[in-house]
Amino acid sequence: MPLPGVRPMMRLVLLTELIAPYRIPVFNALAAHPEINLHVIFLAETDPGLRQWPVYKSEIQFSYEVLPSWRTRVGKYNVLLNKGVNAALKRARPDALVCGGYNYAASWKALRWSKRSGVPLLLWMESTAHDLRSCNSLLESVKARFVRECDGIIVPGRSSYDYALSFGISSNRIFTAPNAVDVNLFRRKTEFARQNRAELSRRLGLPAQYFLFVGRLVREKGVFDLFDAYASLPPNSCCQVGLVFVGEGAAKPELSRRAASIPGASVQFPGFIQRDDLPAYYALADTFVFPTHTDPWGLVVNEAMSSGLPVICSSSAGCCADLVRDGRNGRVVAPRDVSQLHGALVESISNQGINVLRGECSRDVISQFTPESCARGLAEAALGQGAVCHG
Repeated sequence: MPLPGVRPMMRLVLLTELIAPYRIPVFNALAAHPEINLHVIFLAETDPGLRQWPVYKSEIQFSYEVLPSWRTRVGKYNVLLNKGVNAALKRARPDALVCGGYNYAASWKALRWSKRSGVPLLLWMESTAHDLRSCNSLLESVKARFVRECDGIIVPGRSSYDYALSFGISSNRIFTAPNAVDVNLFRRKTEFARQNRAELSRRLGLPAQYFLFVGRLVREKGVFDLFDAYASLPPNSCCQVGLVFVGEGAAKPELSRRAASIPGASVQFPGFIQRDDLPAYYALADTFVFPTHTDPWGLVVNEAMSSGLPVICSSSAGCCADLVRDGRNGRVVAPRDVSQLHGALVESISNQGINVLRGECSRDVISQFTPESCARGLAEAALGQGAVCHG
């Protein structure tokens, strides 16, 4: 029996796809919440076809299990099927269930199970109106049906909040859990890297100054827009400031071919960089550029800001409305607008003093987007359902 006046712990079960490195600190913080008894059900450990990161199991401080799964691709769509969803939920005996997505068979099984069991289900949804997938009418109708069946919606920021409202969801059913990375990890590692700038720059073979992009090298991330904006800089600027694309993807061969056509410029492709080595690339950069055409959020912007960088960000990034203060910690540019992106690059090159001030502003803004703040949002959403704890 709980003590009089003491709220019993809620058994919260979170169903999500992968053991993603950026989610582990959030789930650790959620497990440490005094009113939450957390259990996470992963649909798979990782996706070897798309994800090159290791699974940091040694960092996990919460109860979890990984369901048996089978994965394939049908055209451009990722299909993931799982066994044992209902059995896992029954064993976990949740008071509330958070489902990280609607686009898996397991998500629909969880929704049906929640209805049968009388357990409230909240959808953790990052989609925004800028998401190119929202142009697919069939997917939108499926999403709308799932969203409206849920007891609540958890969103990471303003763009996804507005998108949830567009489904007719009342504002009192929408909760915000701000998307986060391990701010302290990136801050600590970038500070160390800057103290060893000369040695690191020489070892990694990086330009003395450079614009940085981190992410998949695919057209929809705006990588060709960034390259074209950079290539149109005056020749002396290209010689002065390099461009570094961290990541892998289908666009890499074409970008490499085009890079060879800019005389005197330093355009580099170090490939995919693991989490613990990535802060060095942020630390030595001048400005982070994220010109995506479509992105539910863009956690690399969180990483760059945690590292004290000014950012140039497309307005299509889900994080933009929450993280980027135009003219204060960077610039907001329209997606696919190479001319506007070019202007932002020119501004960055021409005034290093502004870059320093904007980097400091980035650190101030991102201090509110920590794993703990995300965990608080998730906990408040679950507790707000007023579920009655078992036992």
